[in-house]
Amino acid sequence: MFSKKPVAIDMTRSQSKHAHRPASSFSIIGSDVTITGDIAASADLHIDGTVRGDISCTALVQGEDSEIHGAIKAETARLAGRIAGSISARNLVVLRSARIEGDVRYEALTIEEGATVDGLFARTDMIVAAGITAQNEDEPKLTLAG
Repeated sequence: MFSKKPVAIDMTRSQSKHAHRPASSFSIIGSDVTITGDIAASADLHIDGTVRGDISCTALVQGEDSEIHGAIKAETARLAGRIAGSISARNLVVLRSARIEGDVRYEALTIEEGATVDGLFARTDMIVAAGITAQNEDEPKLTLAG
């Protein structure tokens, strides 16, 4: 039953099985993780930890105890933690526990009572319609077409 014979494992068969799996469509950054640097993900992203850098992804879900220090660009974002940086999202939900310090650009916006935002809100379709352009992302300078 318990043999002392060495066991041969065929790694090529095992590796080839995993090589054909599709890439994960959901990534999680746990509460015990701190990332310093930018994140670019083609997958949906759930952040419970701390990120010190810009984030670009399809969909972002932020946990209540997480922190993001950098710009966020996403198709959809559901924010519940602390953000220090600009936000650009097509569909944005700001939950009551969210604390945002930065400007917010959106197409559709939902804000729960109790959330705090220290920055400017601008609908992206209104920005385009008004002819407003930002020349420098760090210091927005607005020009209105007359």
